[in-house]
Parts: sequence; structure tokens; C-alpha cells
Amino acid sequence: MDKIIVEVGSTITKIDKYDGKVVTRLEDVTIWFKKNYKEENKIKTSDYQKLVEKIKALRKKYSDIYVGGTSIFRTISEEEREEFQKNFQKDTGCCFHIISQEDESKLTVAGVIKKGNQKVCVMIAGGGSTELVIYHNGIKENVGTSFGVMDVMEQFPDLADDLATTPLEDVKNYIKERLHFPKEKADILILAGGNHEYFARTSGIKYEENTLYQDSVQPIMMDIKTRREETERYFKEISLDEIRSRVEDPSWWYATRAMCAFSLVIAEEIEANYIIPTNVGMVYGLLDCFKSE
Repeated sequence: MDKIIVEVGSTITKIDKYDGKVVTRLEDVTIWFKKNYKEENKIKTSDYQKLVEKIKALRKKYSDIYVGGTSIFRTISEEEREEFQKNFQKDTGCCFHIISQEDESKLTVAGVIKKGNQKVCVMIAGGGSTELVIYHNGIKENVGTSFGVMDVMEQFPDLADDLATTPLEDVKNYIKERLHFPKEKADILILAGGNHEYFARTSGIKYEENTLYQDSVQPIMMDIKTRREETERYFKEISLDEIRSRVEDPSWWYATRAMCAFSLVIAEEIEANYIIPTNVGMVYGLLDCFKSE
């Protein structure tokens, strides 16, 4: 029987299906929870309703649905959180689980670390939070910051234009001043918690086959020099309008330049020589938990 896992973030709600063998991304839904919360100081009713209607539609086809909230849902007041969960249960018939920053990190890392024994840093970045995990035969360091790509977009809205006008270095400096970094270094940075492989394959930036180790969910990589050059090109030369005109999810691309800057800042700070973009998210770790229950 199919299992549906819905991960509700500050901006992107990810919907995955597990058929007992493979995980398939059904949909990425853009709901501006964090952005609108800042404006209204509460979860916007229309955002809540959009999520509810999406879950109701899933309930018509699937009976086994897990819904978990991250980022913004960890920071709202306890009273508001309890009311949200109570209403969500009543309106959808599904529980709304709040996933702690620590659990999100552990679950995502569990999905990433299947092959290879190198020391790595796993980046889990979203709209309103960033977690950096150093892993080497176990988690060695876990550093979180309540700061994400939507915070960068508020400062530099031109990053969503066809071509960016703010220099990449200005964005990197803004991120560097606000992000907390691990003390340990790692030769490999793995990008997780978002569709980073999809971005690389669709945006037109350069990448190559992963020659560091073989893993079906981590098939591509780029060296740090290539990533620097391609991030600069993505800011100055690659048309975001052209990409949005040919994809089925144009709104998803809104903060991709900010995410590119995040990835580069972190790679440089931890002195990584290689970056591995993946589509691996928390869903893989959650499935491991479900199997052991």
C-alpha cells in the first residue's frame, strides 16, 4: 500500500509517495507560510486553507498519510501551534506533527548517509532555517540557524528577476554575517532537504558524474571551482524567465539564486572541494523509522 509523506516547510510543501520500493516526488507546493506570517503575525487563513485542500485531495486517493511541519511551525507560540494542530486534525483527519530541528537533521542525514565513509557536511537549508551537520561514522557536529533563503530574498528581491542585479559577493557576505557554521571542516558538502539535483539538471549549470562514490540518489557532483563559476553565471547570465517558461513549477525557482549563494558560502567556509547536490530529504529517514516500528 502506498504511503504519502507531506513535509510542510516555510515556503515549499513537499509531497512524496513510497510504494514499498521507491520514493517518488508527487508535487512541490508553494505556500508562503513564513513570508505571510511576518506580515500578519499569524498563520494566514488562505495559506492554511491551501494546505488543507491539498491534504483533502490526497485523502481521496490515499489512506496512509503522514504530515510533518518544520521551520516556521517550530517558532510559533505553543498556543497557536496547538490550535493549528487541533483544527488541522478536525479539517483533514490527519495529525500534524511538529518536527524539531534536531530530528529534521537526523532524519535527513539518515537518508543521505548510505554509501561512502568520507567525512562530509550535510546542508539542510530551507525558507526559514539552515542546519549544517558534520558526519563521520556518526554525527560529530550539528549547527542550526533560524535563517533561510526567504530571509535573503527579503533583502535582495532582485534575485528573483530574470537576471540578478545584486552582486553575488554582496549576497554571500550578507549570508556569512548571519549564518552559524560548524567548527570542523569537511572535503565534501552534500546538499539535501531540497531538490538540488533537480535544480542542477534543469538550470543549465555544469555538473559531472559522482566519481567519489556510487549512490543512486547521489549521482552527480561538481568541484568547488566549477560551483563558484556556475553560481556567478547563474546570477549574471542564465535567464530565470527562460527557465520558468519551460518548467511545470515556475514559482519553485523564486529563491534558487539565494540557495545557490547559501551553498557556496557554506562550501567555502568548511573548505569543501566537492559539492554533491541531491534530491534526498527527510522522507528517507522517516521511512526508516516507519519500517522499524
